[in-house]
Amino acid sequence: MDGTELDYVHRAFETNWIAPLGPNVDAFEESVAGYCSTRFAVALNSGTAAIHLALITLGVKKGDEVMASSFTFSATVNPIAYLGATPVLIDSEKETWNMSPELLERAIRDRLSRGKRIRAIIVVHLYGMPANLGKILEIAGRYEVPVIEDAAEALGSRYRDHPVGSFGRIGVLSFNGNKIITTSGGGAFLSNEEELIRRARHLSAQARDQAPHYQHSEIGFNYRMSNVLAGIGLGQMKALDRRVAQKREIHRFYAGHLQKYEGVTFLEEPDGSYYSNRWLTTVLINPAKAKVTRDELRIFLEREMIEARPLWKPLHLQPVFASCPRYVNGVSERLFREGLCLPSGTLMTEPDRKRVLKSICGCLEKKAKP
Repeated sequence: MDGTELDYVHRAFETNWIAPLGPNVDAFEESVAGYCSTRFAVALNSGTAAIHLALITLGVKKGDEVMASSFTFSATVNPIAYLGATPVLIDSEKETWNMSPELLERAIRDRLSRGKRIRAIIVVHLYGMPANLGKILEIAGRYEVPVIEDAAEALGSRYRDHPVGSFGRIGVLSFNGNKIITTSGGGAFLSNEEELIRRARHLSAQARDQAPHYQHSEIGFNYRMSNVLAGIGLGQMKALDRRVAQKREIHRFYAGHLQKYEGVTFLEEPDGSYYSNRWLTTVLINPAKAKVTRDELRIFLEREMIEARPLWKPLHLQPVFASCPRYVNGVSERLFREGLCLPSGTLMTEPDRKRVLKSICGCLEKKAKP
């Protein structure tokens, strides 16, 4: 928190706009849409809710199939299952760690040949790195499948100098407590299509019909963001560009000091088309070259009271999605085996970063000795 958030929260209390909706929600939606270069935004209580509504508004139903990145958090895919549809899990490309366009097209062709209905593609911008949107959108257009961008980790990232979340028919953001800005809990549904926005707003407020009494013609959801939390979001938006700069500096710090070690690599922006917010700095440890495994380094840091976590376990390896169709190439499995998320909080001080770096170097140098 920067402090400015309290101004908007106090305003909500002073005007008694405590319940969901209100001036802070309206202003927050306008701010988010403007930042992301979309016409509209709907503020919700989670990114998961935004994905759920995205699928509903695109007509996904029981028996349909939805193409989705396998290398991501389960919240990307859970809403597909809520609707009784089938997630089709697509592995990653090496360049961005995101959905492989080659495997996506292979999967679409194969599923269509089996008579399956493909209703949507959910592409994730993992750890803030934009996916290969040029190729993915071209493939989606050829097969007339709408794209949902899961930009939960990527607010502030850009592809071809345009904000992610604005390329597909629907974009999704998360303002969970661990994201680059937070509303404590929250998310957003982005789109340039007014009808999709109208449907999302209606469904997110229990799908209440226009009537003087409570009347409902379809199932709705209690997904709207409160006016108090939207006030926190308004304050956070003022700090967003600074947070992105801080995150990118943290990545430069780690990469600049650690790439000298054999077997230690970082995810780089493939070319000038990609600009990552570097939500988390991630590192790959090749055990054959570094003489240390990902888990040996993680446990070493844990003993030093430094938390580092493995990268996402691919969804096609998760027990709950074991029966889902998958199109894999081994990339995400290798990333999971070798990858670690390093401490990347914007409240880290220079001494904090140096302590983490010293511990990582100590482990690598100790293991490298004959």
